[in-house]
Amino acid sequence: MAGSCLAGDAHSNGRLILRRSRMQAGKRGQSPFPQVSSAEAEKGSDPFSTFPRIKVRLLICLLAAVSATPLPAFAGDPCPPAGYSEGQLLELALGGFVIDDAALRNALALGLMACLSDPNPAIRDGVAFEGTSTWLRGKSLAPETIQALYANLLVQIVSTADANGFQQPFAALVLAEVARTDRIDNTFTPAMRNELVEVAANYLPSVRDYRGFSETEGWRHGVAHGSDLVLQLVLNSNIDAAQIELLMNALAAQIAPKGDMFYIYGEPGRLARAVFYAWARATVAPAFWQTWFANIENPAPMKNWNEAFTSQAGLARRHNTMAFLLALHLNATVAGKQAEALDVLVLQAVTRVQGG
Repeated sequence: MAGSCLAGDAHSNGRLILRRSRMQAGKRGQSPFPQVSSAEAEKGSDPFSTFPRIKVRLLICLLAAVSATPLPAFAGDPCPPAGYSEGQLLELALGGFVIDDAALRNALALGLMACLSDPNPAIRDGVAFEGTSTWLRGKSLAPETIQALYANLLVQIVSTADANGFQQPFAALVLAEVARTDRIDNTFTPAMRNELVEVAANYLPSVRDYRGFSETEGWRHGVAHGSDLVLQLVLNSNIDAAQIELLMNALAAQIAPKGDMFYIYGEPGRLARAVFYAWARATVAPAFWQTWFANIENPAPMKNWNEAFTSQAGLARRHNTMAFLLALHLNATVAGKQAEALDVLVLQAVTRVQGG
């Protein structure tokens, strides 16, 4: 176990067990564009100041003080966790993560947090993420374990200990699953919820590693995973309009990031889905959305969108912006009349980008 809760950042080749259908907002197998009901409405650097890590660490200290479950350490924690081999973990995955003993199940859930930076995708994605997601969605983890996972992941999502770039995006992905439990069961305090909003709003625009999938290394997918976290938060009826606006401004930074990177791993769709459900909550004033879309369609610092055709960076920006807008248009189209006002804003933006 780690000595001090304010200590510094903690930080083989198995068969690939990856189920990318985790991208759905609800259970696997659902449509990516479920209808929204009243009960389940699933520019710069200025708005995105660096989140002070000490706030995260203090929260972890508080959770450690009140939790009956000790918080697992990061640096030095083994992966696989003590008592398990890699082969046993892969067998557990193939068996649907069934562990009848609740104490063993909860202990393993905490132990698997050390595997979010594991270079083996079958362990990192196929066991650490899939197992934790299965248990959280099946309501198979104790409340104390969920709070310990929450505290653990708040440290991992700001850690730079993993030079391979797996830890932060997978901390964001598992944190989205933890946030989902609060959305469904209302288990967090307002202070925890606000902390999570701030963490999400700082993580997503901070992503600079745009690697998606590698046939040898598996997924990183930081922007998509950060979008999944934002999605679960905006779906939560306890998240207010000001918090949604903060999350939307953070997300906007990744719609068309600076440079000549072209999104090719489905990121625009994940970003668009979070925006669609934020709009569907109907808690944010129309004036905010009008300004927000005006910023998305604004070509500055280019003179106009035709200038995009003169550079790789311009082409990337146009490509990524159009991919986002068209994905959002699809969401609005599938939703029908309830999203007509949103689609008007989207199509106006499309027209401006296409028209130059």
